[in-house]
Amino acid sequence: MSNSHNLDANASPKVPAQPDVPMESDQSDDEDNGLYADEADEEVVDNADVSMVSDESGDDDHLTEEAVNLENDSVAVFGAHKDSIYCIARHPTRPELVVTGGGDEVAYVFDSTPADQSVLSTSSGARPAARERKSLQSLACLRGHSDSINAVTFTLPQGNHIVTAGLDGKLCVFRDVSSDRAGRAWDFSVGAHEVQEIGWLAACPHPQQPNTIAFGASDGSVWVYTINSDGGSGQPELEIVQVYYLHTESSTAGAWTTDGKLLATVSEDGSLYVQDVFGETASSTVGQALIGLTAEDQRFAVEGGFYSIAIPPSNTFVAVGGAGGHIRVVASPLSQTGNDGGAGSSRRQTGQIIASIQVQTDSIETLSFSNLMSSSAPASSLLAAGSVDGSIAIFDPLHQFALRRHIQNAHGGLAVVKLDFVKSSLQGSGLAGNPFLLTSAGMDGVIRQWDIRGGGAQFPSTSAAAGARSTSTQGLLRELRGHRGGGEGGGILDFTQNQDGSMIATAGDE
Repeated sequence: MSNSHNLDANASPKVPAQPDVPMESDQSDDEDNGLYADEADEEVVDNADVSMVSDESGDDDHLTEEAVNLENDSVAVFGAHKDSIYCIARHPTRPELVVTGGGDEVAYVFDSTPADQSVLSTSSGARPAARERKSLQSLACLRGHSDSINAVTFTLPQGNHIVTAGLDGKLCVFRDVSSDRAGRAWDFSVGAHEVQEIGWLAACPHPQQPNTIAFGASDGSVWVYTINSDGGSGQPELEIVQVYYLHTESSTAGAWTTDGKLLATVSEDGSLYVQDVFGETASSTVGQALIGLTAEDQRFAVEGGFYSIAIPPSNTFVAVGGAGGHIRVVASPLSQTGNDGGAGSSRRQTGQIIASIQVQTDSIETLSFSNLMSSSAPASSLLAAGSVDGSIAIFDPLHQFALRRHIQNAHGGLAVVKLDFVKSSLQGSGLAGNPFLLTSAGMDGVIRQWDIRGGGAQFPSTSAAAGARSTSTQGLLRELRGHRGGGEGGGILDFTQNQDGSMIATAGDE
């Protein structure tokens, strides 16, 4: 998550229950079947069978136990953390394994599989009776930090290591010591402490550079490390691959291209740099940025800097989001003929500013690209942007980044924290074959999933204004509740979902 911002605490919208989504049954007053908000540190929610709440009590401070039950859609809870959970990540090959990091200076690894599978869906479609759910048990408690852990990741491609990063500036590496590498036991192996604070952490997907990570620091530096499991000491060793000192203020976000060859980073100083970390691009010189754009270029300048970044599956451009709702889209060194770039079919120059967008009114906290595959057309992507103003905007690169939808009240007027397109389509519930499924999380404490076309209609090929028409609920497929919202002492700070979006694990501020 990028740097925090002051947020307004408005009421969340009321979304009517859909006919095909069952409501939860009433519970007896003498049964304690619910999960109270202060217990909901981390949620695992299942999309196959959820209930929607069509009405809310006017007094949130005096919710009855029954009301709390009605607003808890989770199938499991993990409550070991003693403070806010800031980050969460899922194992790349064992998706049931999740790691979380929080304000209590520790990280936990646990199996997110619900203890009782019967609380998922039933063949009749009716939701099973609510029951008391004990916290899932941790597999390992990872220690080594002296301040909040705000970034965690499993290394790629096999998840052999967990890497944690904190506001203490420490990088800690834990290795899987399970006999069969099943992720059931983890030990601290090596660490580094080169900076005052670490802001973000990203695992490199390069197939020939396993167990490589990058992070950005509060002093603007960007570091790339490889974990060498065959160190001379017999223990894993951290080897510095590259260090970059180009940003002049805090580095707020970073992303690898899908092939892991290039690393793009942004900063509060309003700069974007794209690096060929391993020297594999023909025109590059190791250590020299392939793209370097700063606020000195008025076309790129954004007062307040950038806080989010995303790269589409095609790797053809880089989108960055910043203060005041500004988005800039830049052609990457891997750009070819603009299949999804919206600038025509001509070859684009590396670093060319393809689009300069300002639809939303506050900082862009999160960006996500879809991957729309078609047998009759080249792969293309849609860009989703989530803002502190509580809105989600969808842009179409094939039509010069035209605005296709603007969901202005996506999370009750509270900040949209994270967006993530599912990697493949949900099966069941009429969603099979839908490549437009977007999951969003906000400071209202709710997970929402959207068909971004709205109402199931296809995007028009012309008229951006027509494509942008929407209400706050159009295209809303489901809501998943369980966290306390309101923006202060509540809300969702991060989430991770499996390939089809059917299982989502959330990290809560409470």
